[in-house]
Amino acid sequence: MRISHLEHFLIIADDIEETTSWYVDNLGFCVGETPDFGVPVNWLYLGDRDVIHVAQSNISNSSKRPVATRSEITKGGHPIHHVAFRASGLDETLVHLQANGIEYVEQQASGQNVYQVFLQDPNGITVELNFSAEEAAGRQAPKLALTLGEDD
Repeated sequence: MRISHLEHFLIIADDIEETTSWYVDNLGFCVGETPDFGVPVNWLYLGDRDVIHVAQSNISNSSKRPVATRSEITKGGHPIHHVAFRASGLDETLVHLQANGIEYVEQQASGQNVYQVFLQDPNGITVELNFSAEEAAGRQAPKLALTLGEDD
């Protein structure tokens, strides 16, 4: 067996509409065709590919928590550490996030030609946006080390 690519991931959201709007408004996903599964679910697309499926949790407020600190972002959250997307348009992205009141942490990836922006969705999922280092020329951001499974 050879795996060719990630098909999609599912978020069980405390608030399906808030989560859907967050990915649409902040990261540019589009709500697209969704099969009828008999339960509330939205499929979010990048181009013609459904990448994120958002379903409504039947447990209210199960994972809400305040915005992560810098150390929490480098640790990630829950069983999945983070979800990463390749992106372009760093300056426009940061202006857009600021205009939407989204807190984020910037990082120059150690030993890689990548500049990273970390943020959290409404469910506490850490989202990593990877930009080419050339887009970040002249920016000064700390180099952060990921700590996997360690406590403070």
